Amino acid sequence: MLYDRKITCPVCGSVFKARAIKKNSYRIIKKDPDFFIRYSRISPYFYDVWVCDECGYASIKTDFEKLSDYDADTIKEQLTPKWHKKNFPEVYDIDLAIQRYKLSLLNYYTINSKPSKKAMNYLKLAWMYRLKEDSKNEMNFLTQALDNLNSAYFNESFPMYGMNKFTAMYLIGELMRRTGAGEKSLIWFSQVITSTMASENIKDLARQQKNLVSNEVNENSINKQQKDKKKGLFNKFRI
Repeated sequence: MLYDRKITCPVCGSVFKARAIKKNSYRIIKKDPDFFIRYSRISPYFYDVWVCDECGYASIKTDFEKLSDYDADTIKEQLTPKWHKKNFPEVYDIDLAIQRYKLSLLNYYTINSKPSKKAMNYLKLAWMYRLKEDSKNEMNFLTQALDNLNSAYFNESFPMYGMNKFTAMYLIGELMRRTGAGEKSLIWFSQVITSTMASENIKDLARQQKNLVSNEVNENSINKQQKDKKKGLFNKFRI
């Protein structure tokens, strides 16, 4: 189920073992509209961050080797002196995954990484808290993911993290919906739906979520009208 990969740290040159999951060890149960995948038995998300236990450098594994000499020196100067070895266990649980994602995020901020990298890190942290059914922390990290993804959309080039422009637009809309900005999300969903360049798959997702938001907005409007009507009735007969 689990095996070790030998990785060379681009910061200190140490060779360490990164835990990895065999592809036949997990099964997809469900995909959430914000692309979170729910797995059975074991979650690949738990092993998505690589950490060098010698110097403290950490990042999401797809970014681990994409480090400039300048950034490596920054980590050596600012993080490594404060680092204490963790001696991580062989099997990771959700709490350890959260700890490692936060360590990755600390590295991203230390070297002033692009907003897209921070956005994906925040998003995956939010997913971990969703698994823990901790809605307060989930909303906090979803909000941070949205802020950084929005910045990345306007300031970075595509593709980013496997997303083209329209997938990012859809995800911005979905994160807006989840964080309480439903009416604003309709703008992003509509832009995806009306685009002649977006794929049919992402258009279908945008339609589903747009309909969901529209129904919620209409329901809230009806409820407000009913409350206002009752309030007016009570005021009319107040003695």
